Amino acid sequence: MADKGGTMALFGSRRARSILALGTALASCIAMSGCSSDSGPPKLTWYINPDNGGQATRAQQCADASGGAYRVDIQILPTDATQQREQLVRRLAAKDSSIDAMSLDVVYTAEFANAGFLRPFTPEEQARLTDGMLPAPIETGMWKDTLFATPIKSNAQLLWYRKSLVAKAGVDPTSPTFIWDEMQKTAVEQGKKISVPGARYEGFMVWINALVLSAGGQILTDPEAGKDAVPSMAGPAGDKAAEIVGTLGRSPAAPADLTVAQEEQARAVFQGDNGMFMVNWPYIYAAARTAVEEGTLDQSVVDDIGWARYPRVFADRESAPPLGGANMAIGAYSKHPDLAVQLAECATSVEKATQYMLDEGEPSPFAASYDDPRIREAYPFADLIRESIAQGGPRPITPFYVDVAGSVINTWHPAESVGPQTPADTDSFMADVLSGKRLL
Repeated sequence: MADKGGTMALFGSRRARSILALGTALASCIAMSGCSSDSGPPKLTWYINPDNGGQATRAQQCADASGGAYRVDIQILPTDATQQREQLVRRLAAKDSSIDAMSLDVVYTAEFANAGFLRPFTPEEQARLTDGMLPAPIETGMWKDTLFATPIKSNAQLLWYRKSLVAKAGVDPTSPTFIWDEMQKTAVEQGKKISVPGARYEGFMVWINALVLSAGGQILTDPEAGKDAVPSMAGPAGDKAAEIVGTLGRSPAAPADLTVAQEEQARAVFQGDNGMFMVNWPYIYAAARTAVEEGTLDQSVVDDIGWARYPRVFADRESAPPLGGANMAIGAYSKHPDLAVQLAECATSVEKATQYMLDEGEPSPFAASYDDPRIREAYPFADLIRESIAQGGPRPITPFYVDVAGSVINTWHPAESVGPQTPADTDSFMADVLSGKRLL
């Protein structure tokens, strides 16, 4: 699976070209005294998902601010979220004490917490860590009413549209009555495309989950029940989601590469001659501006990009924008858990989250970040990002998320194959997977 709004800012960035070299350089100690010796303050090892150096900067700043209490060794995980999970699971299952802190994709907190891999934060720590944060990101770090991972960055998808084309069509994507059905109808009438993540990967699950939540349903009932949770795709919400996915999959508004399209392929179509609508993360705006600076995209395209809240499924029900991001957790077997908590409190502060948003293009989980004049200048849609994150819809928070997502992706891909029976088929398939009767 690819990252879900966590590392997408790497794409389209000029700095991305040096990420491999950066990874080599950062897989070393970051501290006041360097890495030449094991003497001196304790060394905390923080496993991070790849970025353009923002987490390493946070680590350096926190080590400097600790007054010599600790050093920080950054270890970079693979770009792919599935591989990140596998590497951490192998180490933590072996009770690896070298993992002091880790950056986790939001969908894995419940699995790691349920397995005993994470040190829970105390109520006092939770209060300090989450003070001023938007509610939805906090939820992704919770398991059974306990905070096991604190948001280090967040994200939410928006609806993007070409202003000239919607004006010509006489529609308003910012209107509550502008729902998925109208968007598809408009794109077909105009002979244009709707860019969505349709490949067989996590982004496809993101799309389906958002449709189901926006329609008032949920993929899984009682996710805290673990393997006894009840698949709940069949019903009015799942049926409407299937209608939207299947209709687009078989529609002339579907891009030719829909079955293999991830975020970047979707962006390419949207920026092309036939692009009209797209659901995607906020990074795409900065990526488009960077492409103009590099001479690979005309400024007129950027000037023509409009934005709105993630589309509604029904006009009388607000949408649940897809929620992404990453959380910072403390390893259960760390030899320095108290120091690791200090690192987490420093690294996930509102000041550092705001700067990270400016440097990396990854939204902050803190409400106050969006009032910062620098953020408002860089993101003319800052208020929309804040609103979308605050009211965002998480994917099922379950220790068996991999099984749940795999069941959905297996039964809904490709989009053109989705029909009225698909939600019920998913429920049956997922129930068998969760009970061990079937393997993904």
